[in-house]
Amino acid sequence: MVVDRQTLRYFLTAAVLFGGTFVAAKAGLAYFPPLLFVAFRFDIAALVLVGYVLATRSRSELLPRTRGDVVGILATGVFAIGAANALLFVGQQYTTSAVGAIMASLNPVLTPVFAALLLGDERVSPRVVAGLLLGLVGVGLVVGFDPTSVSSLGVGKLVLFAGAAIGALGTVLIRWGDGSLSSTVRTAWGLPFAAALTHGLSWATGEQLSAVTVAPAGLLTLVYLGVFAGAIAYIAYFGLIDEVGAVRANLVFYATPIVATLGGWALLSEGISANAMLGFGVIFAGFAVLGSDSIDLGDVLPAVGDTPEESGSALNINGEPRGFESD
Repeated sequence: MVVDRQTLRYFLTAAVLFGGTFVAAKAGLAYFPPLLFVAFRFDIAALVLVGYVLATRSRSELLPRTRGDVVGILATGVFAIGAANALLFVGQQYTTSAVGAIMASLNPVLTPVFAALLLGDERVSPRVVAGLLLGLVGVGLVVGFDPTSVSSLGVGKLVLFAGAAIGALGTVLIRWGDGSLSSTVRTAWGLPFAAALTHGLSWATGEQLSAVTVAPAGLLTLVYLGVFAGAIAYIAYFGLIDEVGAVRANLVFYATPIVATLGGWALLSEGISANAMLGFGVIFAGFAVLGSDSIDLGDVLPAVGDTPEESGSALNINGEPRGFESD
């Protein structure tokens, strides 16, 4: 299979930078309270991405024109980016980088469930049920769930699961709004709302600026999360969507746990259990079942010449991305 260099560049950039999110978040939590940490990340990402769209988009492309555009901006900022990342950073305190990335990769499996509940043109087919069940079994393996005790899940993993679910809900709400803004512009609008939300949550939970430890390593993680895993990764991911469509672009989020695992091992001396890796494989199988009407399982990377229209499917909800917001 021939892969276009630009497509490969987008894919690798997004996968590596998004995968590094979990390593940087885990490392940076030693220096920042979790909600204030993610709020600062959004402050930086908003400045960079807003500057990018102002420099590269016309005025007509930037301005919201319909109620659907406003719904999409709020769904992006409040749910798909803001609340999802807030839960990710809180949950990441209690588990490894790899497990956090694997839990976040559940987002594409949960999206069709919310679509069936909220969108009139979606239904829960046997294939969707099978994919969801596989995903849940995979999560059970990742978190080491003991069916005789709900407490075996652990607080952190429950919080990470909630973050993946809220990210999926936000994606469906974006579709429900049916706005006209591009994904990049909508995200640039949404990031300030995400920053405001997380700053508010930080204040409401009693986090203090005095709890921040100013150190080169902490500032490095913050810059990475705001500039590289934030604005640059978003730009690469949206470019990948433009090249190959949202469904195949979502394969990025099945590469991110590999990056997170290697990064956590190399930089933080983290390990990962065999059950967690098996669970990730089961989650990936669930995604494959959900996308089986449109994804050739041999297409590990998108091929040249595929267009978003050619790759549409049950998971491609109006061509919207599936998980980038919760990374």
